[in-house]
Amino acid sequence: MSRVTARPDPDRDPIGPFLHYLMAECGLSPNTLAAYRSDIVRFSRWRKEHAPGPLAGLDIGTLTGFVDYLNRLGLSPSSVGRNLAALSTFYRFLVYDNRISENVAKLLVAPAVWDRLPTVLGPAAVDRLLSSPDRELTMGRRDRAALETLYATGCRASEVVGLRPADLDLNRGSARCIGKGDKERVVPLGSRAREALTEYLDRDRPRLLAGRVDVPQVFVTKRGRPLSRVGLWKVVKTQAALAGLSENVSPHTLRHSFATHLLAGGADLRVVQEMLGHASIATTQIYTRVELSRLREVHARFHPRSSST
Repeated sequence: MSRVTARPDPDRDPIGPFLHYLMAECGLSPNTLAAYRSDIVRFSRWRKEHAPGPLAGLDIGTLTGFVDYLNRLGLSPSSVGRNLAALSTFYRFLVYDNRISENVAKLLVAPAVWDRLPTVLGPAAVDRLLSSPDRELTMGRRDRAALETLYATGCRASEVVGLRPADLDLNRGSARCIGKGDKERVVPLGSRAREALTEYLDRDRPRLLAGRVDVPQVFVTKRGRPLSRVGLWKVVKTQAALAGLSENVSPHTLRHSFATHLLAGGADLRVVQEMLGHASIATTQIYTRVELSRLREVHARFHPRSSST
């Protein structure tokens, strides 16, 4: 039988036809069918309250709000993943049924980015956090540089505290990071992070070191010692509290926010995973190697704080 190409009535609720499709064409068991129905009904209720309008008008940026909602419900990672898998299947049906042209929900089930989202800050919340340090104080400028670096690069806390001045190319706007398994990658730095790092490195770090030459790390304590991962965690916690943000905010929150905001802006998932450097060797073999120039282009185009405007 040939596929029907006429577009259905856009006002007709698609949940019923979707469930019939799952039962008749996909052969799902009654229990699985019930789980899909529960997940899609949950999505439908969320959409009516937070994103009313045609399904075709929803983009990936809007759908990330549903991810946030699932996490706020306190669902386990596996339950969140099941909800997102059901949503992607629902969108695949909508494409099949000529109701929409693209399955934008398929990004939500990418395991490397979406299966663990303990806390994701919106761009406005990130702005509050990054603006919280007092730029009139030495440690405030250091904290601002550290926070800007975390968010600009999406690096892990261990990678940020391990940065050395030689790893930074502030003229070209890049940072060389050493990740898990001593794997090295180069990530772009936006103009905000470059500005904050330049001010801290020129004005404050030499004063904090007080002539010491045995500390190679970029970020140091008030006594000139290397800033530890715990120390960076405390910086984030302190500034998050001052910004009036959730107590669950941590350095990894900025890493998750980095990835979420790039994807929400339209960045390619493979490019984001390249910047994060968190794919397994087996997984990375299927991705196209992205040159640094391409990373800079994507970062400048999609990252909320890449430009000074």
